[in-house]
Amino acid sequence: MPTSRSDIGIKGNMDIEKFKIKETLRVGASFGVTSGAITTMGLMVGLYAGTRSLKAVIGGVLTIAIADAFSDALGMHVHEESENEHTPVEIWESTIATFVSKCIFAASFLVPVALFDLNTAIIASVLWGLSLVAIISYLIARDQKVAPYKIIGEHVFIAMAVIFITALVGLWINSFIR
Repeated sequence: MPTSRSDIGIKGNMDIEKFKIKETLRVGASFGVTSGAITTMGLMVGLYAGTRSLKAVIGGVLTIAIADAFSDALGMHVHEESENEHTPVEIWESTIATFVSKCIFAASFLVPVALFDLNTAIIASVLWGLSLVAIISYLIARDQKVAPYKIIGEHVFIAMAVIFITALVGLWINSFIR
């Protein structure tokens, strides 16, 4: 069992900071994952409540994974530029991290749809999305050195509110359009 830095191949005073995620990538990825989870859950639940259509749910998830990923990435890009604090490289790092994370994590909601019947897939997707929100929230709390339960609770509550409201909207639309 290694007992020192040299036992695992680290020589001298290696800068541990090199192994930390760059701020620009962390900001973009945390935004993209959170937005991807909440937006996709809301869309899936709303479409399912309103249509019970597998095609509508799959089409919605793919649309979110592409169109909303571009939209959020542009939003991040404009936000970072408006702060007037970042280099062009930092701005593009945040932009790309937002797009890639939003696209990948939104598309990841298709896995339960491919594996289960639609009703079970919606439940599994909600659990997956709430888990993503909780994990990102925990990492934020840890970085800020605050009690994780407050941040996790706040973020999961907001995600659940989105799920509840979009389910109601889907049911409402379904009651008018048959």
